[in-house]
Amino acid sequence: MMNDKLELLTGDFERASLQLRKALQQPKDEFVRDSAIQRFEFTFELFWKVLKEFALKEGLDPRSPRSSIGTALELGVIRDEMLFLKMLESRNLASHTYLEENAEDIYAELPAFLEAMCTAVSAIKQIRERREKRSQRNG
Repeated sequence: MMNDKLELLTGDFERASLQLRKALQQPKDEFVRDSAIQRFEFTFELFWKVLKEFALKEGLDPRSPRSSIGTALELGVIRDEMLFLKMLESRNLASHTYLEENAEDIYAELPAFLEAMCTAVSAIKQIRERREKRSQRNG
């Protein structure tokens, strides 16, 4: 069975990612753009916390979003480290959405960021489910 905290964080991430997906499906204007960026910020926060909690279950202890990304790469949860580091940079720039160029650049990346985060969380869930099935057969 999944660790309760990991399961809770994963559920929170899935709900947040759904809200981000809904924002990205709306016709774009500055309000939708800014809303989508805000939703990306909290989705990313939950995402890196899922990575961290998974790493903790694996006996590792990343202490920041950047180290959580590196650990996820080591664990085979993500493949494109540069994409995730760009995502982290965009999250850090998101507080400057009053700069039109930043806002437009971040918004343009959101669909790819969302899919990459969802793929990584799915990979974590699959790893956990395989291990759970294996332990049920062996135990």
